[in-house]
Amino acid sequence: MSWKSLKVIFKRELNSFFTSPIAYIVITLYLVVTGWFFFSAFFLAGRADMRDFFNLLPFILSFTVPAVTMRLFTEEYRSGSYEILTTLPVREIEILLGKYFAALSFVGVMILPTLTYPIFISFIGELDWGPVAGGYIGALLLAAGFSAIGLFASSLTKNQVIAFVVSMAICVFLTIVDNFLILLPAFLQVPFQYIGAQYHFKNIARGIVDTRDLVYFISVAFVALYAALMINRERN
Repeated sequence: MSWKSLKVIFKRELNSFFTSPIAYIVITLYLVVTGWFFFSAFFLAGRADMRDFFNLLPFILSFTVPAVTMRLFTEEYRSGSYEILTTLPVREIEILLGKYFAALSFVGVMILPTLTYPIFISFIGELDWGPVAGGYIGALLLAAGFSAIGLFASSLTKNQVIAFVVSMAICVFLTIVDNFLILLPAFLQVPFQYIGAQYHFKNIARGIVDTRDLVYFISVAFVALYAALMINRERN
């Protein structure tokens, strides 16, 4: 794999995010929604912590990340530029990872302004920074998994709306599945709890970084990216 080619793809995709009005709309909506829920919950609860913010974050990301990733392959397929791209001295894995790291970097930029929330809390109360650090680590891991799922969904179709819906459906399922464990037979509760992204995110957001949680997010990203790679190879 050529790191130079990967870097070129990464820069190309990252620049395309910041020249697209959709990207700014997604960032604005994300900040408005998170800001509204954070400040309304903060003043109602009267607690100097980020618990309510991190409780809502997986659900918010399950909508915003698919909106970020939906165009990554669909636009290339629709315009025919993907075929041109594959004729260049660049491999499918380099295209995929370049787009993936660009999407993940953009989501990181989207999350970055919310660091003002714990800073705000620290000025008016005593904040435990351990769970805050864990929450943001968990947010990046969650974004890594959801971005990979978004790329997979984008590789399936030429239609951005379909890519968004498929990606959102998978992300929402992984986010809420552990809320319905009580409806499942006892022997299915443990495996379904393990596949729930929110379950692993909450563990990390408590400030406890467990190897099993890291393995989960890495596995989700790997499986989704590998599936996207196989689909793109089939197209060629």
